[in-house]
Amino acid sequence: MPSCHLHPAKKADLLMKRRLARCLLKENNNDYLFIKFIRSMEVTITSENFKSYLNGDQPLVVDLWATWCGPCRAIAPIISELANEYDGKIVVGKCDVEENDEIAAEFGVRNIPTILFFKDGKLVDKMVGAANKSKFDEKFKALL
Repeated sequence: MPSCHLHPAKKADLLMKRRLARCLLKENNNDYLFIKFIRSMEVTITSENFKSYLNGDQPLVVDLWATWCGPCRAIAPIISELANEYDGKIVVGKCDVEENDEIAAEFGVRNIPTILFFKDGKLVDKMVGAANKSKFDEKFKALL
């Protein structure tokens, strides 16, 4: 039987849509699995909309990632959780470097995951690589 192959751009879009329902809590109690779903507050950053988010009223955090990147997938739930916690205070966006390489090139990004922190339209901080939630939270708080 033939398998269904998605174009890489379609696959990335599908993965982003699945993040709208993020599984944050799994608990096994008496053979029942309880799962808590929340809506992710992340936006998708593209070459076309980046400047409008950058020049917006709120600070901006951009997670530069790729679908094939293991550490990117590892920090994705942390970034989603922080996006929800800082909703209305900080705009958090995901930028697929495979589809938007201009943004990565503009800021000299050579490794992913890279998280860029912007305030008043200017780059104020950068994190490269995976880290725990408390490290990311410190950077988010510094933007406020």
